[in-house]
Amino acid sequence: MKRLNSQLQEDGAPMELILLIRTLLAGCKEISFRVGQGALAGVLGSTLSENVQGETQKKLDVISNQILKDILSESGYVKAISSEEEDDVVACNPDGKYLVSFDPLDGSSNTDINSLIGTIFSITHAPQWMDADDPSAFLQPGTQSVAAGYVLYGPSAMLALTTGKGTHLYTLDKTHGGFLLTTPNIMISEQTSEYSINASNQRHWEAPIQEYVSDLIAGTDGPREKDFNMRSVAAMVGDIHRVLSRGGIFMYPYDKRDPNKPGKLRLLYEANPMAFLVEQAGGLADTGAGRIMEVMPTEIHQRVPVLIGSKKEVETCLSYYKK
Repeated sequence: MKRLNSQLQEDGAPMELILLIRTLLAGCKEISFRVGQGALAGVLGSTLSENVQGETQKKLDVISNQILKDILSESGYVKAISSEEEDDVVACNPDGKYLVSFDPLDGSSNTDINSLIGTIFSITHAPQWMDADDPSAFLQPGTQSVAAGYVLYGPSAMLALTTGKGTHLYTLDKTHGGFLLTTPNIMISEQTSEYSINASNQRHWEAPIQEYVSDLIAGTDGPREKDFNMRSVAAMVGDIHRVLSRGGIFMYPYDKRDPNKPGKLRLLYEANPMAFLVEQAGGLADTGAGRIMEVMPTEIHQRVPVLIGSKKEVETCLSYYKK
């Protein structure tokens, strides 16, 4: 099987980016070990604090964030990082060429039930004329990303990665500690009969999503004339991995409860990197009002609605917005 380095070189990634990705993945391998220890290492449960999003932090959130912050800050390749768990950007090397944004442990509420969790990241070029602690450096659309991916901590640790030359899946070989290419150029099936959405929020969805999901539920008796299954991992990293692996549509749509929070998922740490991966695998990623990767960020913790997955099904979902 091909090693990560070989595939990145084949895809034309510059050496400094390859070294940065390897550094980032070294941190993810340490997180994978901590996750695998679970209750034995005393890392389960919540802390007494909240992150900038107002969410209760899990112990593994804090540990994972610190691991990635330390290893990236010390690498020399990174000018600054932004994290879901940090109030502000973290300045690193003033001469670093890259910016890294990450959700250190997506789905961390799943840690206490030993379910799927993962690390999501994206990498962009760092504007050299800006100070390392200037958050406006991160206000770039997803189209400017040079790499994105996630590491899924499941029965096996898996990496999904793109540098703009297709999406590849790798599996961590724990016998030697490296990621080996197991599915090159994965492609998402255009058609699907699976969807993922938090149905408990249905009363807060806008009309197009209400109608679309109602038609899915109606199955063969409704206008779609086929049955759909609902599947949910309660962690975006797990749900998107399922979409990449066997197709589907994942939705976290606009929510009318708070106009200041039009979506739940963060543009920089979740929506953009997943959109990059899915588009490179032949899928679509939209907010309901336009392509996710073309959204111009206004602040580092910005949230957006997300409709992402199999091309034909996302197009069908978007057609409800045009009625």
